[in-house]
Amino acid sequence: MVEQATRAAIEAVWRLESTRLIAALVRMLRDVGLAEDVAQDAVVAALAAWPVAGIPANPGAWLMTTAKRRAIDVLRARARHDRAAAELAHDLAEVVDEDPSAGIDHVEDDVLRLMFICCHPALTAEAQTTLTLRLVAGLSTREIARAHLAPEATVAQRISRAKRTLAEVGAAIEEPAAAERAERLGTVLGVVYLVFNEGYSATEGEDWMRPALCDEAVRLGRILTALVPEDPEVLGLSALMELQSSRLAARADAEGEPILLDAQDRRRWDASRIRRGVDLLDRAVALVAHAGPAAEPGPYVLQASLAAEHARAASVDDTDWERIASLYERLARRTGSPVVELNRAVALGRARGPEAGLALLDQVSDLPAMRGYHLVPSVRGDLYAQLGRWDEAAAEFGRAAGMAANARERGLLERRARDARAAGGPIASS
Repeated sequence: MVEQATRAAIEAVWRLESTRLIAALVRMLRDVGLAEDVAQDAVVAALAAWPVAGIPANPGAWLMTTAKRRAIDVLRARARHDRAAAELAHDLAEVVDEDPSAGIDHVEDDVLRLMFICCHPALTAEAQTTLTLRLVAGLSTREIARAHLAPEATVAQRISRAKRTLAEVGAAIEEPAAAERAERLGTVLGVVYLVFNEGYSATEGEDWMRPALCDEAVRLGRILTALVPEDPEVLGLSALMELQSSRLAARADAEGEPILLDAQDRRRWDASRIRRGVDLLDRAVALVAHAGPAAEPGPYVLQASLAAEHARAASVDDTDWERIASLYERLARRTGSPVVELNRAVALGRARGPEAGLALLDQVSDLPAMRGYHLVPSVRGDLYAQLGRWDEAAAEFGRAAGMAANARERGLLERRARDARAAGGPIASS
């Protein structure tokens, strides 16, 4: 039992600290693959030491100190052939005996630097995104595969190839200059958003949400708005994350069970984050307007506008669903995303009746990318329930539950299937 508890503690520490640990090691070692290997070695050492000695007072600092010592060993082994490695080992040795209670150094710069490194132009856009999710978000290969609706083997190959490519091109392990930052910015924004989404609705596991990932994405968004204050999409993404994260406290009960939008206590929404989000959105919209009459808001500005509509509404019934459906239509034109169309089907069901939602859903569900996606039958179950077609709704919720990887979400869908069979239960979306 003690060993199991220790292993669970190590897994929890790794989830919280892996991003900062790997980011700091990349700065020290100048090698993304080696940094990840050394970090994993530190975890192996913890699995051996902690069950005997107990969990240290500052587990993150323990892992960092252990990883630094492992890095010294690796670099010294290389020193016979590489004078530069010997110099790095000497530099590391000077700091390895620092007070562990000081924690991990240069956290913010390290994490941001790692994101820009992962978005190196030598990598394909898919590889950039995948590698950043692996190293910065700490997502498993399986979680990334589900987020991209891609086979797990494909994602694993993409990660290995990306790390090999960075090593082959000798990618600079420093935050790029302003011009290089601008080239990589779009990919960085996309990855920050994916990190946030994984925190907002975890793809798998026992937790409905991973708030620490949301907070990390919001923090990175705030740094990026300071770096690039005149870019509407940077402001739009930060606004979107502030607005969405304002709901976190209301999205689950004390036991961690999901609370859907219809049942949320909006008094628990974070008013300060809503104010920040609306302010950022207003600045982004003003920048788009200043660009001229032909300028159109980008995807993040449009999504922030959607989130703002929910934030302004006193209840689900008071929400301007026609406006939301219109915004989703504009967003679909900009992105071509079938997931956006799925959300538009939900909005149309609210605005014009469930038949309108089902008509669009029938088109979306035939797309190859949506096969096997659990939210398709979940939305269909919602729309059937609104029509009072309870048996069909129960079947769809049950099908969605069988496809869901997240334990909390699966439990929610199973309950909704039971409620539909009993011709009762709340019909809502998150």
